Amino acid sequence: MGGTMTAALSSRWPVPPQDGYTVDDLFTLPDLPPHTELIDGSLVFVSPQRLFHSTVIDLLVTGLRAAAPAEMKARRQMTVVLDRRNGPEPDISVVRTEAVTGPDVNRYQAADVLLAVEVVSPDSEARDRETKPRRYATAGIPHFWLVEMTGTDQHPVVRVYELDPVTKAYALTGIHHDRLKTGVPFPVDIDISADALKEL
Repeated sequence: MGGTMTAALSSRWPVPPQDGYTVDDLFTLPDLPPHTELIDGSLVFVSPQRLFHSTVIDLLVTGLRAAAPAEMKARRQMTVVLDRRNGPEPDISVVRTEAVTGPDVNRYQAADVLLAVEVVSPDSEARDRETKPRRYATAGIPHFWLVEMTGTDQHPVVRVYELDPVTKAYALTGIHHDRLKTGVPFPVDIDISADALKEL
């Protein structure tokens, strides 16, 4: 039984190159599922998302777009090229407006990203909490938010991090439960209570 599965898979995607895939492969390999990410040269496939995941993204994107100055845009689930071997897809990115050059854009460069947001999923906890933040920090993305579900009412909690230029790592600057209020990368004040999530 296992043999047919392997055969079916190997006919769809080529054997990874010895040094792993590159960002170019991410955009040229045929038939990759939507939202495939490249992390350290490996292709990562996204499993189906919980409702919490998509509604929290909606809530934050709406709040970010309402507050964003003209020179910044909030985008959901777009590949960000960190280096040759890393092309993750943050759940939300805030990018410089000049990087949004048209409807056919399919990736952003790390230098154009001011904030990366990851909403933790059960299947991607280690990636969302450890691997991806480290890669975002190394690439110099100045702000990172980690969003998790918490409490009996299953409300989001947002941890806000800022890049420390000395250590090249993220430092936690705040933990927000019912209201996300921060001045970076621009002033935002978003109701993230369980009620706000239910209203979506």
